Amino acid sequence: VNGIEIYSMKIDSKITSRFAHNVITSRAVNHGNMHKEVVFDVELPKTAFITNFSMTIDGVTYPGTIKEKEAAKQQYEKAISKGHTAGLVKASGRKTEKFTVSVNIAAASKVTFELTYEELLKRQFGKYEMFIKVKPKQLVKDFEIEVNIFEPQGITELEAEGTFITNDLQNVIKKTFSGKKGHISFKPTLVQQRTCANCSQSVLDGDFTVKYDVKRTTPDNLQIVNGYFVHFFAPTNLPKLPKNIIFVIDISGSMAGREIAQTREALLKILDDIKEDDFFNFILFGSGVHTWKETLIKATPENLNEARKFVRGIDTQGMTNLYGGIMRGIEMLNAAHEGNIVHKRSASIIIMLTDGQPNVGISDPQEIQTHVKKAAEGRYPLYNLGFGYGVDYNFLEKMALENKGLARRIYPDSDAALQLQGFYDEVSNPILTDLELNYPENEIADLTKNSFKHFYDGSEIVVAGRFIDNNQNSLTVDVTGEGAYDALSYTTQQDAEETAKAFQEQEYIFGEYIERLWAYLTIEQLLEKRIAATGEEKENLTAEALDLSLKYKFVTPLTSMVVTKPEDYDNQDGIADKPTEGRCKYSIFMRVFLTFFSLLSAAPPVYYLYTSRPTWYTSVDGDPHFIISVPQKKDAICFNINENPGAILNLINDPVTGITVHGELIGEKRANNDAKIQNTYFGKLGIADKHLDLKLTVTPEKIIVQNGNEKTGFTWLDSVTLQQEGLTLIINRKKNLVLKMGSGASFVIVLHQVWKKHPLHQDFLGLYTLESNKLSEQTHGLLGQFFHPIDFTILEIHPGSDPKKPDATMIVKNNELTVTRGWQKDFRRDPEHGINIPCWFVHNNGAGLIDGVHTDYIVSSLF
Repeated sequence: VNGIEIYSMKIDSKITSRFAHNVITSRAVNHGNMHKEVVFDVELPKTAFITNFSMTIDGVTYPGTIKEKEAAKQQYEKAISKGHTAGLVKASGRKTEKFTVSVNIAAASKVTFELTYEELLKRQFGKYEMFIKVKPKQLVKDFEIEVNIFEPQGITELEAEGTFITNDLQNVIKKTFSGKKGHISFKPTLVQQRTCANCSQSVLDGDFTVKYDVKRTTPDNLQIVNGYFVHFFAPTNLPKLPKNIIFVIDISGSMAGREIAQTREALLKILDDIKEDDFFNFILFGSGVHTWKETLIKATPENLNEARKFVRGIDTQGMTNLYGGIMRGIEMLNAAHEGNIVHKRSASIIIMLTDGQPNVGISDPQEIQTHVKKAAEGRYPLYNLGFGYGVDYNFLEKMALENKGLARRIYPDSDAALQLQGFYDEVSNPILTDLELNYPENEIADLTKNSFKHFYDGSEIVVAGRFIDNNQNSLTVDVTGEGAYDALSYTTQQDAEETAKAFQEQEYIFGEYIERLWAYLTIEQLLEKRIAATGEEKENLTAEALDLSLKYKFVTPLTSMVVTKPEDYDNQDGIADKPTEGRCKYSIFMRVFLTFFSLLSAAPPVYYLYTSRPTWYTSVDGDPHFIISVPQKKDAICFNINENPGAILNLINDPVTGITVHGELIGEKRANNDAKIQNTYFGKLGIADKHLDLKLTVTPEKIIVQNGNEKTGFTWLDSVTLQQEGLTLIINRKKNLVLKMGSGASFVIVLHQVWKKHPLHQDFLGLYTLESNKLSEQTHGLLGQFFHPIDFTILEIHPGSDPKKPDATMIVKNNELTVTRGWQKDFRRDPEHGINIPCWFVHNNGAGLIDGVHTDYIVSSLF
């Protein structure tokens, strides 16, 4: 592609006792007659930690080094001072995180990239699963995936499949397993990689998945190596516990349309799987709280049929009384247990689904968490499902973890119903409650989590620890729990000699794998505890997780990998970060230089200041054209939204500061029959700060400020400076208004006036955001989502349909988009003529760039 040939790509995976050590090696050569950019671009499972990276150019190796985030930032800034810049090399997707490094190399030069990452494979539905993303983007002469598995317990089944595997490729997958060893290889030829006989495109684009399970003669397997142990617990053939499950469902107005339809679809399928010994109920929350039945009821065929009718009738209404919904669920479970309505030996679960933030009743997240934790008292796991990107995911995750559950994001795609059903399947078969794995306190230190509220059939519990005496070679464990018919209680033991016998095949062992498994699990659990912690406890957890991350060289949310590159050909040092689900999807350090410029002669200056969270502007103006400034690229992305007049779009929504901005579209004075697409513009903007009960309505005719019940009106003929609590408003007569909110966020609204007798056009507004860093990291909306750092890569620039506007491939948010080079107008300084801003134009209403689809941002009212 573009003169760069990837002539070799190998993915080598060694799995020892569920712990996977993966090495991806890619080799490329520049066949051109000038220096060119080579991109190494791979997607990794979100559960993996990168441990090493290097690139070798003409025999010289440039390693990546893992450092504490602040130290990495300082190294980055040192590179900035030398005139270099740094680019994003790590981003997150739905199931994966992307690692991207690019380097410019000379003509005829070769480069070798090598990336190592590790992960502990989880057991679900009775199998361990390892996922490999395959996407070389071109035919590769020497392409190979090789997986070697070693399990001391013995392997009982082994599968390998790929979403891209055709009938011709099926026989290319070679797999064998016998005793403790398993082997998989996939090595397609160039001919087998082609999409057709003479095509240059590769069929290798999708997921390659390895699944296996191990032999179990007892519920436990203990392994001891060099002063560390790991304990795998997965009993089989135990009877399933009856469950008491309450579904707490958000039916607020924002769930209207596809979301509520997919929720109904998922609940109907779940009802087909509920067993007759189970008890269940539905709680719906909008502005109020409504229950299907007053108490939990048994899942008889008659009750299930009635429940199906109820689910089919669920519809949206009102706002979001999340607190009321969850508390009603806890109260209902309390009453069911106290009144002996449910089985004494049963598992109680609350599954809550929401797509927004609480705004009725108690709406402060911290206060909700406190009340819910006190009411539940650790008796019922709370599983919080966040539908889409408008949720406060950090709040949902913290509340779930405080109540022995977990949070999961449900992506607003066509398969959302399957995502919901899939999560239910994971927790639908509890077989033990109140499980404890107890180890001698005087022998073990640094133990990972060893008590669990529920154990679900087909899963596995993993506990690891370090011996106080490094020479100790035996361990005894007491296991207790509650089953469907009686209590579980037994003792198991193991010594190091038994492990040594099992591990005679040394070629499958990589380093001190049990020690690394312990470190991986410990870091993972410390980071999880850190989410719900505060104050000194959070500081201690952070310090402990950071020390382990640095010692074992894991890229975690507390560390960064600094990628150093040769200084020739304008190469850029980069920093790879580990994203987290609840915060911004992209993590990057960059300098925004102090810049002063005047909006207009009568307007105050705008300051761009250095900050660890970047400050830049985004805007929407014209028809409506969205411009997203990307300072680290010294470039911009733009897109249009084509929607009907009267549609109201959610532009900015910050649940933390309470600031929202909505815009209502207007059309031409009359339809232009000669135009394929009817032009629309923003004819009304609504800006609100719900914490201050403040609303600002702006039209091309007037500006209305409403504070509580008091209203103040202005026209564009006024020159006004208004200052009150939480608001500074400056109207520059017939030009623009500058608005500074209590949070510090600033906006400029530009007035566009046209000739009053124009047959088609009418006056409209443009919105420019300044100091967006003053809004929180949870800000979303058509504009708000781009207040978080974003990165993109441009490849394969080629002539487009317009000779003046080339097309290219853009890699952004794990999507490949066809984009066109063009420009849009920035009217901040010159409302009449504007200034051309070069940008990459994303087609189809920003599809692939914006989260979800543009219709997800249509709201019912200006406030």
